[in-house]
Amino acid sequence: MRALILSASFGSGHHQANDALDRALRAAGVDLRARHADFIAYLNAFERAVTVGTYDAWLRHAPGMYKAFYEWTDQETEPRALTGTFGWLGLRGILRDMRDVRPEVVVSSFPTPVALAHTARQRLRADFLNALVVTDYRVHHHWARPEAELLMVANEEARGQMVDRWRLPEANVAVTGIPIAPAYRTLIGADRRALREKHGLKVDEPLILVSGGGTGTYRALNRVLNELSNLGRRVQVLVLAGARGRGVTRVGGATVHALGFTTAFPELLAASDLVVGKAGGLTVAEATTLGVPLVIFEPIPGQEEHNADYLVRHGAGLWAHALAEVRPAVLRALDAGEHARLSANARALSVPDAADRVAAALLRKLGRA
Repeated sequence: MRALILSASFGSGHHQANDALDRALRAAGVDLRARHADFIAYLNAFERAVTVGTYDAWLRHAPGMYKAFYEWTDQETEPRALTGTFGWLGLRGILRDMRDVRPEVVVSSFPTPVALAHTARQRLRADFLNALVVTDYRVHHHWARPEAELLMVANEEARGQMVDRWRLPEANVAVTGIPIAPAYRTLIGADRRALREKHGLKVDEPLILVSGGGTGTYRALNRVLNELSNLGRRVQVLVLAGARGRGVTRVGGATVHALGFTTAFPELLAASDLVVGKAGGLTVAEATTLGVPLVIFEPIPGQEEHNADYLVRHGAGLWAHALAEVRPAVLRALDAGEHARLSANARALSVPDAADRVAAALLRKLGRA
């Protein structure tokens, strides 16, 4: 099966979802001839500066502006001058890949390439399945792509939003969950003590993993670390993306392990008692699969706030809306009884085989199931 699999470098989650799908298709016995491409790489330098540069600047310096943009564009009255760009930004790059790959299916884990693929299909008079994997727990207007013949969403709520709010054909929407790497499924029920020993961590102190996103733009990192160092009890804290320097330091009552990027993330998450920080779609999917509750503080406005709300409504996480709420929320989540409740609710939300479900939905739509 010839496939063009598209992501976008707004964080690392889109790439991770696509990698999980690739693995699932191969595991299903598909002779996959896939080209993975980054939509951002299709853009010229100016287009990249405007799109990625503006997004990065908003998150670092003016998150309120990003929230206003998110809400302004989350409606049918969004200006066509904006949505119209989706069909031509990066067109030269995708046309090149289309000619090389001649795909039977184009799968995107970011909404913009779906419109771009549709334009390319018309230009080349090509015939392929145009599919989208939604990597958040709520459907923003940009995810509701009428150009897609298959839209795969995280849950029934998102399916209802696609069909009822955005009036997309019910037959084109499949509930699959958000695809995550197969490593997480193998770690369900893993021996937490053994994992901590393997990675040189104490087995008798709570382990907290700070979720800062894949780009290191988490503005609240230092404030969160300060709160975790003043819990009134000893804890271990793992800092990956956004870690400045490497090594182990003691800050108040917290032993902080600054690791940076590591391929051991799945095992470290499975070893953790709690995730504190942002609420990216992939992070939520991975943590709930392993039954690790989340305490969310300063999620990205818009999509991550909706992810946080989803967790709170289903009793799988706590949302600290102010810095003063972080410490009590973490202590509450570490209480044995509350932790057990949050963990059980997190597992109830999880879809460990989401990648397999996405692969199966694609194969059914292609008539290959």
